[in-house]
Order: sequence, then structure tokens, then C-alpha cells
Amino acid sequence: MGDLLEAHDANPFRVRSYRRAAEELRALRAPLAMLYAEGGRRRLQEIPGVGEALASAIAEVLETGGLRLIERLEAEQSPPDAFARLPGVGPTLARRIYDELGVTTLEELEVAAHDGRLEAVEGIGGKRARGIRDALAVRLARSRRTPHQPEPEGRPSVALLLDVDRDYRRRARLGELKRIAPRRFNPDREAWLPIMEAERDGWDFTALFSNTQRAHELGRTRDWVVIYYHRNGDAGQCTVVTARTGRLRELRIVRGREAECRHYYAEERKIA
Repeated sequence: MGDLLEAHDANPFRVRSYRRAAEELRALRAPLAMLYAEGGRRRLQEIPGVGEALASAIAEVLETGGLRLIERLEAEQSPPDAFARLPGVGPTLARRIYDELGVTTLEELEVAAHDGRLEAVEGIGGKRARGIRDALAVRLARSRRTPHQPEPEGRPSVALLLDVDRDYRRRARLGELKRIAPRRFNPDREAWLPIMEAERDGWDFTALFSNTQRAHELGRTRDWVVIYYHRNGDAGQCTVVTARTGRLRELRIVRGREAECRHYYAEERKIA
């Protein structure tokens, strides 16, 4: 929401309020859905930085899996418009990136910039791809934290996340996991989505297949795995996917941490 509001030149105070609230939510030790189940919107408003309006927005996400305001703002800003605002990318190149790669968000463009797909687009060589990658790193890092606050260092290693991903997909395939019926993209209310709770090295994990619109559009709901984690106040989430191109093609990678994944697989090959 903060990114979308900023792109629409909204009041900076409103933009910061969403980012501050997001940081507070990431630091929660208990799952947000559990807090909401315990005390509803009043319980949400006890979280620092969460007022009545934000509590309503959070409740909508928890109840429906989406936020209508985000959908409206995204509809008003096309992906090429967002890409064209990056240094070195004008309207023509932005449209070419969108048409050839099919990426719709800055996060997806960042993955493409790391896995080699972006360089394959006409008009983008290695130097320009590196510039776009650096610009995205700054832009997305800023959006993931509140102003003047460093990004938390505490997060699970790539090796640990890939282990959770591997275990989740194995158990889901064997039918060993509890299945839930997501509200979004599930008109028949079918209990199809496996969910796994796990503990590794002091971290608490929740893993489940991605139930986003993009995952459904690309037919990758059974490939993209979303992992939530928290430990001693450090919390966050990531998505593990199968790389489609580049040096990591057909390997499982943690989005946004491709460099660490390359190192992980390089070390794995040495051991083998």
C-alpha cells in the first residue's frame, strides 16, 4: 500500500503510516490471524501504529485474502508506468519489458533482473541491467522498512528456507498436511491448500502454496511456496520458486536472495 500510495503522490504522512504499521506487524511474535481471532479489530488497534482505518484494512486482508483499495490502485497504475519511473527505463523500454517478460510488479522485475531474463530483452545489455537491478534494490529496500530504520538483519538462512520448502512440498505431495479452504480464488470453498507449521533452529515457520492472482494466472500455485517465519521478535516472509532461466534454471530459489542461492548451490556442488 505504501508503494502504491507513493506512486499516486498521496500524502507522505499516509504513506509513512502504512510502512510503520507494516514494520510493527513484521515484528509480532504471534501470528496476526491469531490476534484477530482473539479480539477482532480492537485487538489489532492495540498494535503500535495501527489505528481504526488500518485495523479495518488488515481485517479485510485476513478475512478475504485481499484489499480492495490495493486492487483499485493497481488497476489505475499499469506495470509499464511503474517500470518507466526507474532510472534508465523509459516508456518504450518499459512496455517491451512488460510484453516480453510478463512481469507485473517491481518485485517480479527484480527477480528477472537477477536470473538473467532482463538482459535478454532488446535494448538492455549487462550494464543497463545492473543499473536497473541497483535501482530496484534501493527502491524495494526503502519500501520494506520505515524511514531511517535499518532493515532487520535477523532472518533464516537460504539453506534453512529451502529445507522448509523441500519438506513442505514433499509432505503436501504425500497428503500428510492439513488442508484449508482459502477465501480468495476459491468459489467452491474447497479445502485444497496444504499448510505446514514447523520449527527449525529456533525459527517458527508456516508454509503454504501461493494463492495469489499471479500464481493462478501462470499456473504456478503448486510451484510458488510462501514461507512465514519469526523468532525472538524477528519476523518476515519470503517466496520460494523454481527458477525458469539463468544459471539457477530448474532449481528452487528464494526470491530476492538469488545471490545467496547461487552461493548455496555452488557450495552444495563442492560437497557432492
